[in-house]
Amino acid sequence: MAEIGTTRLDSGWLAARSTEVPLSGTQLTTTHPPSGPTSPWMNAVVPGTVLATLVKNEVVPDPFYGLQNETIIDIADSGREYYTFWFFTTFQSNLSGNQRLDLNFRGINYSAELYLNGHQKVLPKGMFRRHSLDVTDILHPDGQNLLAVLVHPPDHPGRIPSKGGQGGDHEIGKDVATQYVEGWDWMAPIRDRNTGIWDEVSISITGPVKIVDPHLVSSFFDNYKRVYLHATTELENRSGWVAQCSLNVQVTTELEGNVCLVEHLETQNLSIPAGSRVQYTFPELFFYKPNLWWPNGMGKQSLYNVHITVDVKGYGESDAWSHLFGMRKIESHIDSATGGRLFKVNGQPIFIRGGNWILSDGLLRLSKKRYKTDIKFHADMNFNMLRCWGGGLAERPEFYHYCDIYGLLVWQEFWITGDVDGRGVPVSNPNGPLDHDLFLLCARDTVKLLRNHASLALWVGGNEQVPPDDINTALKNDLRLHPYFELSNETSTSLEDSSPVLKDPSQYLDGTRVYIQGSMWDGFANGKGDFTDGPYEIQNPEDFFKNNFYKYGFNPEVGSVGMPVADTIRATMPPEGWKIPVLKKLPGGYTEEIPNPIWEYHKYIPYSNPKKSVHDQIELYGTPKDLDDFCLKAQLANYIQYRALLEGWTSHMWSKFTGVLIWKTQNPWTGLRGQFYDHLLDQTAGFYGCRTAAEPIHVQLNLATYFIEVANTTSEELSNIAIEASVWDLEGSCPYYKVFEKLSAPPKRTVSIVEMKYPKSKNPKPVYFLLLKLYNKSDYSIISRNFYWLHLPGGDYKLLEPYRRKKIPLKITSKAFIKGSTFEIEMHVQNTSKKADSKNLTYLNNFMARQGNGDFDMASVEPVHSGTDEKHEVGLFRRIYSFFAKENDGLRVAEVNGQDVGVAFFLHFSVHALKTDRKEGEDTRILPVHYSDNYFSLVPGEVMPIKLTFEVPSGVTPRVSLHGWNYHGGHTVH
Repeated sequence: MAEIGTTRLDSGWLAARSTEVPLSGTQLTTTHPPSGPTSPWMNAVVPGTVLATLVKNEVVPDPFYGLQNETIIDIADSGREYYTFWFFTTFQSNLSGNQRLDLNFRGINYSAELYLNGHQKVLPKGMFRRHSLDVTDILHPDGQNLLAVLVHPPDHPGRIPSKGGQGGDHEIGKDVATQYVEGWDWMAPIRDRNTGIWDEVSISITGPVKIVDPHLVSSFFDNYKRVYLHATTELENRSGWVAQCSLNVQVTTELEGNVCLVEHLETQNLSIPAGSRVQYTFPELFFYKPNLWWPNGMGKQSLYNVHITVDVKGYGESDAWSHLFGMRKIESHIDSATGGRLFKVNGQPIFIRGGNWILSDGLLRLSKKRYKTDIKFHADMNFNMLRCWGGGLAERPEFYHYCDIYGLLVWQEFWITGDVDGRGVPVSNPNGPLDHDLFLLCARDTVKLLRNHASLALWVGGNEQVPPDDINTALKNDLRLHPYFELSNETSTSLEDSSPVLKDPSQYLDGTRVYIQGSMWDGFANGKGDFTDGPYEIQNPEDFFKNNFYKYGFNPEVGSVGMPVADTIRATMPPEGWKIPVLKKLPGGYTEEIPNPIWEYHKYIPYSNPKKSVHDQIELYGTPKDLDDFCLKAQLANYIQYRALLEGWTSHMWSKFTGVLIWKTQNPWTGLRGQFYDHLLDQTAGFYGCRTAAEPIHVQLNLATYFIEVANTTSEELSNIAIEASVWDLEGSCPYYKVFEKLSAPPKRTVSIVEMKYPKSKNPKPVYFLLLKLYNKSDYSIISRNFYWLHLPGGDYKLLEPYRRKKIPLKITSKAFIKGSTFEIEMHVQNTSKKADSKNLTYLNNFMARQGNGDFDMASVEPVHSGTDEKHEVGLFRRIYSFFAKENDGLRVAEVNGQDVGVAFFLHFSVHALKTDRKEGEDTRILPVHYSDNYFSLVPGEVMPIKLTFEVPSGVTPRVSLHGWNYHGGHTVH
């Protein structure tokens, strides 16, 4: 008897262009199967797309490198047959008795014919629908099964106009598919339009009764002290006899050390008629004072494991299903004070600071590992919401799994965008896809796929557009709230007491989350669908704080620049792409940036905006000399730009705004705009500007008024706190030092504390640094630290150019911990140019502990000490340079000499593979790396703890490098 459960079919696939295979599907799966990767067959990427397979096999060049996408034939020119491909694999199965086997496709774009052991099945159209086929009766008795799938592209792949545009000629909008694939102002066209078996393929083995799409819902009473868990599932009896079933639900929670506590174990008995499908609702399960799930920054992301099994009399366990489930209640309404949509989680208002998301990879090379990095990066930035934009994906369960783990609320849109569904050049079809029934089928199936995730916060009909009337009406009806979730009070004792005829909420398709018809309706932008999102270009940082910057309560899209580091440009472009923009002087003193053709193709957005009176934010630091200089100055601008954006919004928390989503957090290819980390997974400095600005408790400078503010987004009042404000000039002096004591920060408020008057003092320096620290007076622990570089009104940062020659002494202490291939390194960097004032203990930067998202189990690793024997040494400290002065208790201590006193400015770590034969321009970075902070600065005497976590490929020796604005030694720890 085969084991009950699901097996992924994600390896061993072959692919070939259909026009190059002179065989039928029946022949391929009977007499003439391909024997391996011999022409025309090649190793395939499944899950993935045709183009991903062609790139992997080097049949076409990498479309994300340079201008190589232009050398790949577009489906509009090749015809659909050119990208119609066979995919082939084999799988083993040995069933017995009443066992059944389902072949499952979680996503195919766009339609397919399936052949299994010579038998044909048709997989109908629609990118966002699941296919589950009971193939028990056509399996081979010897257990070896041959599977071939002929995948057809979308019916309307469209043509790319010569000038590009939003969604090409919009033809793709006639299908139920992703719309970005014809290109956008941030994306080049995807030549195969994502044709392929793009999501998980699996086989699942069950007994005679199968569990189908359970729905879990939690309801709360007595101020969240009591919770009821509701569960409804469909059960399908595929046998020819009445099945006497024992249906079990078990709820466990994980304690320390991988020990699970069983919270509930319930069993129900029922009969299911032969060949029928029934819906069964469990009696509600009661929990007292449950562990609640909270968004990032508001508390823990507590998750219960809900495990449902069905046993059939005379057979045994027939099927099993499990899901991590977070107990939480999410509500939203239009706020009367601001007009913006206000979200509440577990009764607490949550100020939304997040970003827009398209998908992680334009060739749909989706992986659990990549999703984990993507989502953790967003949590690391202190974001609490992601919006899945309507021209991209209905995101996958793996994406939602990590949003559950890391506390990212998700706004999920369906597949409508204004550019492709009602406007644009040429004007697009306003009536959405041609097949409305197919759209609704895909929408309902998507709801069933995703509805059990705690992170899923709301459904939205479309981007900058609403679905056609009939689709919109159907979605409103299908996704209407259960009456319980329309109630604002929680005084009733149970749902039965509320109404004796009230349906169990788990019997709804969803019923727990609001449906909004479009991204600019009902509390978003101006709420009426007018184009009141944006802007999307560089801004004067102080403008974000001004009352007239944005009129409405919740901006779903506001965007800006996103230049990556120089290493990424070199890794993704040939040398002609390393030329920096020509700076053309315009009348009025402004600058126009003219990028090279490769940057233009990769959608570069300039750092100047003469039409909006924004001077070039890179040129403020002096004329960039080369690529490294340009990219470093771009990081300075990135940090300032995005910190100011979020601090400006937070400054008006609840008084003017309820939330903001930045357009956008990353690019699904090697784009050059609107991103906090690049496609290779290296962060820009904007990442750390956001991380600072979006802290749950934050001290900041209002750049419009120069008042120091404290933002407390938590539900707890802060008392007995103080703010230390110090100004440092370029000579290393501290002309301004103030401590503001006896402060408190009320919950859910931004309060203005005091004006920072240094710019109005007698002889202020034209360029200076400001360090703000918010700390507990009781133990000097730092709650928030914020470092600014500032110039006087009307000035610039050009004095920072000669400041690069300063040589500031540093002391760097490091210790490494290794667990398998994962490294965690604890660094302490100290600016030793001046002894810290012994009366002020905050220089040590002992940061207050707060609920984090650490993945690394420190208890299970050993520190790497100096006498580690060779077999255990992984190489981080294998070669110690002569400047390592001493070792102390397993620590590595390095002294960096320098004679100057001043701020060690804009220090940043990177991790590289140690290579003795490195070629010029070769990218040696180890990515991704999770840093507790980066792009940081240290005033004299100050110490900063930094934690780095990364995985090292087998056989690679990592080295950690430190660089800075005025530190060019590239200090390296091996």
